[in-house]
Amino acid sequence: MSLPVLYSFRRCPYAMRARLALAISGAQIRIREVVLRDKPAAMLAASPKGTVPVLVLPDGTVIDESLDVMKWALARNDPENWLDANSAETDALIVQSDGPFKHALDRYKYPNRYDGVDPEDQRADGLSILTEWNACIAASGGQLLGPQRSLADMALFPFVRQFAATDREWFTAQSLPALQDWLAGHLASPLFKSIMTKHAQWQPGAEEPLLTVAG
Repeated sequence: MSLPVLYSFRRCPYAMRARLALAISGAQIRIREVVLRDKPAAMLAASPKGTVPVLVLPDGTVIDESLDVMKWALARNDPENWLDANSAETDALIVQSDGPFKHALDRYKYPNRYDGVDPEDQRADGLSILTEWNACIAASGGQLLGPQRSLADMALFPFVRQFAATDREWFTAQSLPALQDWLAGHLASPLFKSIMTKHAQWQPGAEEPLLTVAG
């Protein structure tokens, strides 16, 4: 049986959130682990923009935006009702994450890639947004939009993880108790652990392991 193929990079937050949705949906997916400095020709032929994730369906359809991969997976099976959370609030949080928060995160984590950037200013910008999210989580009972995890949590979590890991000691010292508990919970979750399995770089003809389905 021909299965969808996901070009992925284990540590990429966009690929992480795609894998989180695919795993919770129970979709059978073959993984092709990509090294970003050595992108396979087959991936570039499917999606010339050269970023992960790229999901190639058996009929040749290509889905190469992480949120579209998440929604494709959840439209097939959404056992925790991630799509049921308030869609307007979900969209607003994702726009904030993928826009100003990601802008600050990139310049905080990789200041040498940008001219005239002060990483501490960028960290402060990111912290301002995290403070808003901390208040949301505290008011909602543990997750961004309620007591149960949803699309918003899974879409934002990999980027918060990356921000926190840039300087873990500094992050831990910040007054973000609800968000820190939220992050720790997702990091420890069986779902997250299931999508962080290490795979060798894919080469044509090599084994294509199945994505681990969350139990």
